[in-house]
Amino acid sequence: MLYIGIAVIVVVMVVGMLITKKRNSEIKMNGIETDAVVTRVEENVSTDADGSISGINHTYFVTYRALNGETVEAELASGKSLDIHIGKADWDRDLHEGSSVRIKYLPERPHYVIRI
Repeated sequence: MLYIGIAVIVVVMVVGMLITKKRNSEIKMNGIETDAVVTRVEENVSTDADGSISGINHTYFVTYRALNGETVEAELASGKSLDIHIGKADWDRDLHEGSSVRIKYLPERPHYVIRI
């Protein structure tokens, strides 16, 4: 029974990664490029079984004006884990509330954006 549960979790994770990869590729190829502003940063601390901090994940939200004039707040496609021993990944090193960032989005899915 345990193996079935593990297999299901692995399949769900792989399917999720494939969907995200496909969506990101579509945005990279067909997305509209624009400027956005980081409006908030959420921080999630991960801990080990003994309670020590193993990493920190940051989720970044940006606001931008879509082609139709709508102001959209969206989560950037992915946050990278922060290893407390190594430091921030390069892709988000300069992101903080108020910073400008160049993004791409699809008009039919304006709440999913990627940093370019």
